[in-house]
Amino acid sequence: MADNDVHAVCRKLFTCSLSPFAPPPRLSPSLVCLSSFSHFACQVCKPDAELPPHFLRSVTAVVQLLEKTMLSVGHMGTLLARRAAAALLSTGSARMMASHGHEVSQQTDMSLPMYWDRLDTPLPDKPHQEQLSATDQALKRKETGPWTQLTKEEKIALYRLMFDKTYAEMKKPTNEWKTVIGGILFFIGLTGLVVLWQTHYVYPPAPRTFDPEWQAQQVKRMLDMRVGPVEGFSSKWDYEKGQWK
Repeated sequence: MADNDVHAVCRKLFTCSLSPFAPPPRLSPSLVCLSSFSHFACQVCKPDAELPPHFLRSVTAVVQLLEKTMLSVGHMGTLLARRAAAALLSTGSARMMASHGHEVSQQTDMSLPMYWDRLDTPLPDKPHQEQLSATDQALKRKETGPWTQLTKEEKIALYRLMFDKTYAEMKKPTNEWKTVIGGILFFIGLTGLVVLWQTHYVYPPAPRTFDPEWQAQQVKRMLDMRVGPVEGFSSKWDYEKGQWK
């Protein structure tokens, strides 16, 4: 692209950037990147002013680079945005974990053999201890021989090399139920205190229709009006004796 063409394109971009109501020019994707240079030029130049030589050289270099790579601006923007988002997420999560005092651990590859203590899996994929000392290696070599030559302590040590916990240790009850019940009772008591505080300081007083005197007068009025004389309320009242049947 010649310098005259670059100069004309830049002037067209300057006009669009200075005129917000003007429609955008129909340019190729490689020339759309020049809009970023136009914002810079609008700060130092007027539409009828001469462009700085270093600005023209920068524009020419960018256009030539885009024409060589044949990458669209949309593809480049998407690629850069994805990489920037991934970098920000990883950095933000690492900073958050570090701020809470947690060490940032690497992700475990679930396709590799793993060790775990489970009642339904008596034989894990790999032993509990993979890094063996000289004593452990000597004990493993002795394991290949007759087991009658192994002492009880050596058998236990070989078991601990292969497994972390025994079935008796895995089935041993814990005191976790105490923590659960204590937490439940704590929140129940806290809720009761909140309700008691609301009763005294938040809720309005009970209406007068809940008073025993008001309810007694209401019952007497219903009896005087003979409400439900057949099978209703007044049918349960003996008007001759003045008492309930």
